[in-house]
Amino acid sequence: MKRKKNCNPFFKLLFLLSILLGIGLITAIGLFYYVFSIPEPEGMSIARWPQTFTNSFSAWTSYRDGKLSIEPIGLNRLDQYGLWIQFVDESGKEIFSHNKPAGYPKTYSASELIALSASDYQNGYTVFTNSLHDSGETCSYIIGFPYDIGKYTLHYNGGRVARLSPVARVIIFAVLGTLILVVLIYGFWLSRKLSGITDGIENISRRLYKPLHEKGMFQKIYAALNQMDLEIRRADQISKETETKRREWIANITHDLKTPLSPIQGYAEMLADGCAADPKTIQEYGNIILKNIHHTENLINDLKLTYQLDSGSMPFYPKKLWITRYVKEWLIDIINDPAFSNRDLTFDSKIPKQSITIDPALFRRAVTNLVINALLHNPADTKVRVRLDTDKNGGILLSIQDNGTGLGRIEQERLFERYYRGTNTKENPKSSGLGLAIAKQIITLHGGTVTVKSEPGIGTDFIIHIPSQNQEE
Repeated sequence: MKRKKNCNPFFKLLFLLSILLGIGLITAIGLFYYVFSIPEPEGMSIARWPQTFTNSFSAWTSYRDGKLSIEPIGLNRLDQYGLWIQFVDESGKEIFSHNKPAGYPKTYSASELIALSASDYQNGYTVFTNSLHDSGETCSYIIGFPYDIGKYTLHYNGGRVARLSPVARVIIFAVLGTLILVVLIYGFWLSRKLSGITDGIENISRRLYKPLHEKGMFQKIYAALNQMDLEIRRADQISKETETKRREWIANITHDLKTPLSPIQGYAEMLADGCAADPKTIQEYGNIILKNIHHTENLINDLKLTYQLDSGSMPFYPKKLWITRYVKEWLIDIINDPAFSNRDLTFDSKIPKQSITIDPALFRRAVTNLVINALLHNPADTKVRVRLDTDKNGGILLSIQDNGTGLGRIEQERLFERYYRGTNTKENPKSSGLGLAIAKQIITLHGGTVTVKSEPGIGTDFIIHIPSQNQEE
């Protein structure tokens, strides 16, 4: 709980606002001193210091019977700060000056004295004026400061300001309070939204995520989270299905490897024990062992081939050949196999002069796998028809059609999956169980496609399509 509280976005927001407020306050103070301060021997002073100094200088002076007296501390301060001073009587004539620069007159009119009090920075100085009243006598003095100080006067209705001052304070505090309250409410709301997003991300990793409503200012984020969860769940499902298929495939392959190895081991042990004495029996046992060794070898070769095709490491040597001639030769080889010599297998081609660029060995493997599959998995009286034709774009269409038992919808969808099922060597001694997967991989390698159409009790039709770029007239 403590860790979650420390990571709460609401507290982070308050911390960030505090930092921003501090930076703003420091910046405001800095700007204030930058604009409203001036350097002087004792350090930085507020820009109103010259007027304050001018007003307080009268404490070091006296004016009686037309005689001006200045205490030494006042003159020392003038020298210390680099200032000058000039005293004039009521008629505007100079009666005393100290450090006064050249260019300033010795006599002033009343209007000139008034103008000096509002004058700007001139001749390297800004001047301030004040009056000295002592024993019924009056004189004025001017002090020059070596600073560029602006003088501005603001005039306002004092009575109204006095009446509005309490109201203004209430309004200012109300505005500030409202602003702080709004910031806190917004921060709390934003914190809840961010916490919801954070919890959603954590729940996705834990597979406990519930889809969020895609609305509001975070609509795109919610949509992205929902899409991420959907894709992760889909990937999990695919991974689960793949793992199930892998386990099934390993179990089937293990079974299929054990099936030919069992008779090999059994007959080999009989030969080793001397149970077969006559040459005819020994030859019979040897033939059985060789037959199962060949089947095991074919199974291993099929495993190697399917993974070579899957990884793209299979050597590929395409060349131009007459497709009708080669398909006919492949089918003749199948018919000449004693296992299929009495089967009904026919061939028909509508493109006797069509040539195609393929790898003969690989493409033969694909076609014969499909034909042998139709022969092995159907009753002995099943008719298998192989046809060659072209599509409207000149592509090759090779159909292997039978009138056998047919396939259901689920079987058709998974027929070419390598992990779908293993072999059954008791029923199909020449089948590795990977024939259809290998056939599809080879056809895909040639840039083609293979599809299946089937209905239970009616039959099955495999259609190989090789696009027009793979053949020539």
